[in-house]
Amino acid sequence: MTDALLIRITCPSKDVAQKIADASVEQRIAACANIEGPVSSTYLWKGVVEQAFEHVLWLKSVKSCWPALEKLVAELHPYDVPAMVALPCTQMLSPFASWLEDNTEAPAN
Repeated sequence: MTDALLIRITCPSKDVAQKIADASVEQRIAACANIEGPVSSTYLWKGVVEQAFEHVLWLKSVKSCWPALEKLVAELHPYDVPAMVALPCTQMLSPFASWLEDNTEAPAN
């Protein structure tokens, strides 16, 4: 499967991460979600070095679901600029690839 994505999103709290995780899996735009953290983040925001504790949300999905995930994160995430990046999956176990494909569905436009 060449369209599988592993999507990483940093969230300000476990509650925000869980809300996005639940919605994305319920809508079948992600097959699975994992939440890690808290992690310590250091970043530049409006010219100032900031530090915060965040939670990392990992979503397992496919390219065709990216637009719907992007929209969902924009609706549910409180940051002005959420850190949401997708990593293409170049290798995976065949049964997992089948499960991922069976459990994701891009919404009709």
